[in-house]
Amino acid sequence: MARMTAARAAVEILKREGVTDAFGVPGAAINPFYAALKASGGVQHTLARHVEGASHMAEGYTRTHPGNIGVCIGTSGPAGTDMITGLYSATGDSIPILCITGQAPTAVIHKEDFQAVDIASIAKPVTKMAVTVLEAAQVPGVFQQAFHLMRSGRPGPVLIDLPIDVQTTEIEFDPETYEPLPVYRPAASRAQIEKAVGLLNASERPLIVAGGGVINADAADLLVEFAELTGTPVVPTLMGWGIVPDDHELNAGMVGLQTSHRYGNATFLESDFVLGIGNRWANRHTGKLDVYTAGRKFVHVDVEPTQIGKIFAPDYGIASDAKAALELFVEVAKELKAAGRLPDRSAWAASAQERKATLQRRTHFDDIPIKPQRVYEEMNKAFGPETRYVSTIGLSQIAGAQMLHVYRPRHWINCGQAGPLGWTVPAALGVAKADPDAQVVALSGDYDFQFMLEELAVGAQHKIPYVHVLVNNSYLGLIRQAQRAFDIDFQVNLEFENINSPELGVYGVDHVKVAEGLGCKAIRVTDPNELGTALEQAKKLAAEHRVPVVVEAILERVTNISMSGTNDIGNVVEFEELATEPGHAPTAVKPLKV
Repeated sequence: MARMTAARAAVEILKREGVTDAFGVPGAAINPFYAALKASGGVQHTLARHVEGASHMAEGYTRTHPGNIGVCIGTSGPAGTDMITGLYSATGDSIPILCITGQAPTAVIHKEDFQAVDIASIAKPVTKMAVTVLEAAQVPGVFQQAFHLMRSGRPGPVLIDLPIDVQTTEIEFDPETYEPLPVYRPAASRAQIEKAVGLLNASERPLIVAGGGVINADAADLLVEFAELTGTPVVPTLMGWGIVPDDHELNAGMVGLQTSHRYGNATFLESDFVLGIGNRWANRHTGKLDVYTAGRKFVHVDVEPTQIGKIFAPDYGIASDAKAALELFVEVAKELKAAGRLPDRSAWAASAQERKATLQRRTHFDDIPIKPQRVYEEMNKAFGPETRYVSTIGLSQIAGAQMLHVYRPRHWINCGQAGPLGWTVPAALGVAKADPDAQVVALSGDYDFQFMLEELAVGAQHKIPYVHVLVNNSYLGLIRQAQRAFDIDFQVNLEFENINSPELGVYGVDHVKVAEGLGCKAIRVTDPNELGTALEQAKKLAAEHRVPVVVEAILERVTNISMSGTNDIGNVVEFEELATEPGHAPTAVKPLKV
């Protein structure tokens, strides 16, 4: 048998589980693991500037390709607590990442030793497993179980905490005969799928709601095939955006209180049946449940049995991996089509496309300061269907989801459930690291950008290029808009006169100087007619210098983005004038029909 330290055994298991990249920050209590990482080779490490940043890099890395599992590493104490936000974000969106932390020696963990914290207890609510390994011989089994759990059922994160003496203890371990554990995923039965299809066929105006579980299962092609076989329009959720290309004739648009399309909500409210696959009925998608559910039947397919009925009771529920279910959905639909037993949905699908051509928001404005809608119009022109967009939260993300276009799964990489400010920069670096040949474009408001902008230096150091579109109104825009209900505008304004950059007026932080100080390139735009040129220049600078490039658009201070203030998808307020002629929305996926 081979004899090696437990830390070395852990690294060997990482490689045999398919890990090629890790993100982290070394420290005293995790140095034995880093020594093993260096000695073993085969896992490329990216040094973050903040351990929370490393956890979000791992998230971005996982979300980019099927089968990826991002790994983040930190020392004891605050490194682990810094990772909690990343673990929460990953568990909310069913994203498998592995966090590895160092820990004080086993003999002193309970003695309030320096940086000794019970990180396993802290992390348990936001992980599938969180464990401090007290016996070195258990390390291989714990790592094997971690990968099994991350991939099985509803995917999610794991934290493994390694006391320093456990890492350095020698154990017997044979890497050459190591095998990953089989992955468990529940699978629908033929009878269940036949019943679900029967309910769909009995309806007149059905929809498919396609969630992030379809992307996690790498089943987008199957979902599109099933939709095309049955002629059923598809509503992608925010986490499922890209499953069906935006310009597909069965894409009905997104539904919700904020990240939704006018035509998507209108079509949903006309429907009488909804087949949800791999979605969780998030509250910003559904809004008021009485409005959302009235007059329609629901079938819910989800990999996690306890998700079914969690938000509301469907008429029929199926616990199944999305891919396993969709393989049967396609099989049954093909048989019914061959037998001439599928209803003709062409009129219903055409009505959804009619709404798509008529219910559009205006994006073309020539105002100075720039209106945010124009930024997304220019982004649509500058970035093609191969672009991987990355964003987290705020008016920038909401407006982006309303106005940008996505054509492929994993090309809208978004933190859906947690939405932590600061997520975008490190997540974009993780995405660009996972797909170095991709056009990666991040989207932030000024406050999200400021939360973790130190991670831009990671991109400069490690030559990880991407383009970061920064819309700056020097406001906490989403919170300011929410405060309208309380008739306040309190502690949300970020403006000040920067004594070192008086040309900014009251826009405060000089993001161009900051980005350049961190080794990156930056362009500031104040005229909407210069946005297109700036975006093209940014692409060239990123390719030439292999660093992140920031394009900052100076926006009007106050903009209200379309959303519901009453928690009702039938009552979304449009604050700006709507598109009434084709020139108002020149990059819409369908020409405006007037």
